[in-house]
Parts: sequence; C-alpha cells; structure tokens
Amino acid sequence: MNILAVKNLSKKFNGFIALHGVNLRVRRGEVHSLIGPNGAGKTTLINIISGMLAATAGQINFEGRRIGGLRPDKIASMGIGRTFQNIRLFKTLTVIENVMVGQHCRTKAGFLQTFFRLPFRTLEEERQIRAKAEELLDFVGLSERQKDHAGSLPYGSQRRLEIARALATEPSMILLDEPGAGMNSRETAQLADLVLKIRDRGVTILLIEHDMNLVMSISNSITVLNFGVNIAEGGPDEIRSSPAVIEAYLGV
Repeated sequence: MNILAVKNLSKKFNGFIALHGVNLRVRRGEVHSLIGPNGAGKTTLINIISGMLAATAGQINFEGRRIGGLRPDKIASMGIGRTFQNIRLFKTLTVIENVMVGQHCRTKAGFLQTFFRLPFRTLEEERQIRAKAEELLDFVGLSERQKDHAGSLPYGSQRRLEIARALATEPSMILLDEPGAGMNSRETAQLADLVLKIRDRGVTILLIEHDMNLVMSISNSITVLNFGVNIAEGGPDEIRSSPAVIEAYLGV
C-alpha cells in the first residue's frame, strides 16, 4: 500500500523547469531512495512534498489526503518529518533541547496554560516531552551528549541529532536529504544501521543519497531522476543494470 503518491508534479523557477511530470510512489514501511546526478531535482521534490515550495502543477497524496499547497507545519502535523541537506540545528541550545523543540507540533497545552505555567497541564507535558527526547537520543546513540550544546557535536553526531529531532515530530514517514554527506566510512555504516532501525519502528523513509553503496544496501525500492524527469524505478538490482541510469551517471 502506498503511503505517498506524487502524480505529474512539475516545478518552474522563472522559466527554468526543475521538475517535469514527476511520478513517485512510496510504499508504507519501506526505505525508498531517490537518486540522480546533481541538479536532477531531488531536493526540489522533497521541498515540495514537505511544503517548503509550491508545485507549479501536479498532485501529492499522503495517507490518502491531498497535501499540495499546505504549510510545512501542517504537513509535519499530518505525519511527515524531514532533515535537510545542510544541517539546521539550534546550535546554541543543548542536544536534548533540540529534540524537545521537534515535539512542538504534538504539544497540547494552550497559550494560557503555557503563559501561567499551570501545573495540571504544562508541567506534566514538559515531563513527557523530556522523557520522549531522552528516549530518542538513546535511540540514535547520543544519550551521553544530551547536556552538550548542539554546535559542539562532531559532524556525524549532528546528522544523527537532526534525525532524532525529525523523529520527535512522531512521523509516519521521514524525508532524509543526503544524511550521509560528509561522513566517513564508520559514520556511514552507523547511519545505515540507524535508517534500518527507523524503518523497523514502522516509519517509512524517503531517502536522498549520493553514496550508492549505502543506497543499494538499505533500499527496498529506488526512483531515479535526471534533469527533472523520471528515468527509472525498481529494486536495487534493476537500478544497477538499467542502461538509462548508467548513462545518466557515466555518460554514453
């Protein structure tokens, strides 16, 4: 069953066609990778899915509901979390505070309760938020760094912290935009294990990644874009042997 269906999606920037008639189907409970050469339109696509950009044409259905044109916060509350190609942490906040911020779309205390810190609502909710953040930091292997400032973490740990913050939104699907960028081989192996652990929690993953060894080792299915259009879709073995994919990456 598809959790996400993108149909005939197009995006133009001042006459430049970044995406043209793109189709994407992501099955629930899978790791679905989105690959292609630089400039293929991958990040543009997930920026549209997450509400950061508006499409020029086309339709996006998530969990059977249209989400095209909705605000990012609304899309997050519907169950789509994401990370970014360039890390976007609150580097002066602590590690645990960064994860706690990620839960804002799930909090229930209203303005008056928060303003006056009424104990029957906000204090209990704050305890729950902190406990959830601690659980997620343990899940990504950062529990020992929770009191450190986010900006003091090594690069690979900052990537894992951003994933923990995205998981704090309680998503049913998470968009990972090049989470392995800049990682060494040990960090990449840890990332692969983490992605599979996230899938095993029941969270569907749409992954953009340039590390083909990583993609082929963890993906259930793969979609390939080139110059803003679909050129291939299938399992890792199909994609490895696709003439269109080989040409896109290596030339004729």
